[in-house]
Amino acid sequence: MPTGTGTERSAQMLTTLTALRGALQHARLPLEIPGVEESRAVRAEMVDQLEDYVLPRLVQIDAPLLTVVGGSTGAGKSTLVNSLVGRRVSEPGVLRPTTRSPVLVHHPDDVSWFDERRILPELERTTRATADPDALQLVASTAIPQGLALLDAPDIDSVEERNRSLAAQLLAAADLWLFVTSAARYADQVPWGFLKQAADRSAAVAIVLDRTAAEVIPEVSSDLARMLTARGLKDSPLFAVAEAPLDENGLLPAAAVSDIRGWLTELGADVEARNAVVRQTLEGAVRTIARRTHELADATQAQADMRARLKRDVDVAYGQALDEIDEGSADGTLLRGEVLARWQEFVGTGELLRNLETKVSWLRDRITNAVKGKPQQAERVTVAVESGLHTLILEHAEAAAERTDASWRSVAAGSQVLAAGGVDLSRASRDFRERAERMVRDWQSGVLDLVRSEGADKRTTARFLAYGFNGLSVALMVVVFASTGGVTGAEVGIAGGSAVVGQKLLEAVFGDQAVRRLALNARRDLRVRVAALMDQERQRFIERLDSLELSTDSAEQLRALARKVDDLRFASTRSGS
Repeated sequence: MPTGTGTERSAQMLTTLTALRGALQHARLPLEIPGVEESRAVRAEMVDQLEDYVLPRLVQIDAPLLTVVGGSTGAGKSTLVNSLVGRRVSEPGVLRPTTRSPVLVHHPDDVSWFDERRILPELERTTRATADPDALQLVASTAIPQGLALLDAPDIDSVEERNRSLAAQLLAAADLWLFVTSAARYADQVPWGFLKQAADRSAAVAIVLDRTAAEVIPEVSSDLARMLTARGLKDSPLFAVAEAPLDENGLLPAAAVSDIRGWLTELGADVEARNAVVRQTLEGAVRTIARRTHELADATQAQADMRARLKRDVDVAYGQALDEIDEGSADGTLLRGEVLARWQEFVGTGELLRNLETKVSWLRDRITNAVKGKPQQAERVTVAVESGLHTLILEHAEAAAERTDASWRSVAAGSQVLAAGGVDLSRASRDFRERAERMVRDWQSGVLDLVRSEGADKRTTARFLAYGFNGLSVALMVVVFASTGGVTGAEVGIAGGSAVVGQKLLEAVFGDQAVRRLALNARRDLRVRVAALMDQERQRFIERLDSLELSTDSAEQLRALARKVDDLRFASTRSGS
C-alpha cells in the first residue's frame, strides 16, 4: 500500500498516471467486436484528458484555474465572454456552424502558464483571431482576475464534427465548467449528456441560463434547478442572464452579467476557493480515469479473447486435417486403386496370400524369387504411393483452409482480418501442390534410407541388396499405410492382406522387431513432415492475427495501473492531503 508524504504520493501519482497514459496509447482495439467503437472513443477521451488536463495540472497544481465556457449552438457563449471581459475578444458566429479557433482570455501576468503549452499541447498558440480550429487564440485582459482564465469553446452540438470533438476535449481540460444554455435549449439532450459526464466525475460546474426573457426567468430557473438536482448537480451555482439589447460593440449591459463577473472575481481572489475547485475536479477526473481504465481493460481483454478464438479456429481446422491425414495414411485407405494394382504386380499377391501361413523361410525365398528382376514394378509402386499420398494431403489442406475461412467469416472480426490481408485464404497456397509433392518424395527417400541403414549389416548377396532396397522400401510404405490396427497376421480385406505380404517380406529379411521399429520410425517421420507442411499453411492465418499487434498482457497492465491509482487516491484521502 503506498505510503509517504503528500508530496511523495503526488509524485507517485504523476508517475503512475504517466505510465497509464502510455499503456492506454498502446492498448490496441483493432478488431470489430461489439462495443469496440465506444471503447475506442473512451480510450481517446482518456488519453486526451490525461494529456490536456490531469498530467499538466498535477505538474503545476498552482496554475490558474481554467474556466471553459461551453454550451449549445446559439446559447450566447461568445457574447457572454465578451461581456464579462468588457470588450470584443471572441467573435460570435452569425452563420452556423461557426468555424474558428477557441479563445482563451487570461490576466496579462498569467501568460506564462498558457503560452508554454501547459494545457492542450496539440493546439497551436496565436494572438490573432483565426478560423483554424487547431489553434488556441490567447487574449490578455486585466478584466480577468489573476489566477483564473476563461476559454470560449465551440458548440457542443455543432453540425461540424471537428467543432463537437474540440468542445468535448476543451471541457475535459477544464477545472471549472461555465455551462451556458437558454430557455429554448436547456432541456436538450446533448447538453445534459455533457452535464452527466461532469456529475459522474465530480467536476466543478456553474450554469448560466442565458437569453431568457426576464418574466420567465423564475419559472425556467426553477425547472432547470430541479433538473440539476435530479442529475446530481444540485450544488452547482445557477446564474440567469435576462435577454437584453446589445450595445454597439455587441456586449450585454454590465448589470446583466454582474453576478457572474462578481462570482468569478471572488473566486480568482480566493486562493483556497480556487484550490478547492481544482482539487474537486482533479480528484474526480483521476477517480473516473481509474474506473474507466478497468472498463477499457475489459475491452482490451475482449480483443485478446477474440484473437484467441480466431486462433483456435485455425488450430482446430488444421489439427483436424492432420488427424485425418494421419488416419487416412494408416487405415489402409491408400492401399486401393492404383497403389494396390502396382503392389500386386510387384509381389504376385495372389499366390503369396494363399501361402501366408507357411514358413517364413519359404516365404522369404518365394518373395525373393518373385521380386527379382522387377525394378520397374517397384518404381511404379513408388509413383503410385506418391500420387495417392499427395492427393490425400492436398485434399485435407484445402478442407482446412476452407473450414478456417468459413469460421472466421462467421464473425465480423474474422471477416475484417481476412479482408485486411488482400489475399484469399479459403484455398491452399498456390505453391502447396508443389511443396506437398516435394515432401512426399523426401519422405520416400527417408524410407529408403531407413531400409538401407537397417540392411547394411545383413549377410545377403550384394546382388539382392543392390536390387532389393527399392522393393523393401516399397514394402515398408505398404506396411505403414495399414498400421492403424497393427498388421500381425492374416487380415480381412485386400488392403490388409497386401500389408501382411509387405510385413512378411520385411520380416523375412530383417526380423520381427526390426520391422516394427522400421514401421514406427517411418510413420513418425511422415507425421513430422506432414505437420511441418501443414503448419506453413496454418501460418498464413496466424500471420494475419500477429499483424494486429495485440498484447497478451495489456489488460492486466491496465488493471494493475488502475489499482495503483486507486491505492494512491485512498492513501491521500486517509492522510487528508
